[in-house]
Amino acid sequence: MNRATISRWARLIARIVLGLALASAGISHLGSARAEFQAQVPPWVPLDPDFVVLASGVVEIVLGLALIVLFRWKAWVGVAAALFFIAIFPGNISQFVNGIDAFGLNTDEARGIRLLFQPLLVLWALWSTGGWALIKRQVAKWNR
Repeated sequence: MNRATISRWARLIARIVLGLALASAGISHLGSARAEFQAQVPPWVPLDPDFVVLASGVVEIVLGLALIVLFRWKAWVGVAAALFFIAIFPGNISQFVNGIDAFGLNTDEARGIRLLFQPLLVLWALWSTGGWALIKRQVAKWNR
């Protein structure tokens, strides 16, 4: 296999794994981990925490499935997933700042390490889908 083929396979596998992880997390929002997710909703969000958790769970399921099945739109879905990861980042910051124990993150060190992984999820979504290339193309169009 040449380098381009290996790269395509790596991106495909990474996209599917990310899709499965998102869908699984979304399902847990609706059931088993609902209370844990509610604890992460920042207190300044002007919506009911349960609504936020349920809505974000549905979004995660949709994004996860879209990453797996919408091949033709994968770059756009990747950008949407990256934006979603950015949108939920304040919940992770709130968990760290307020010292909220959830998902076994019961120390400042553990919560801090988790903060470092959120940007990696953004990069993963953009790399595995070609979303980064799409953003660059769109910016180039707008600058013409």
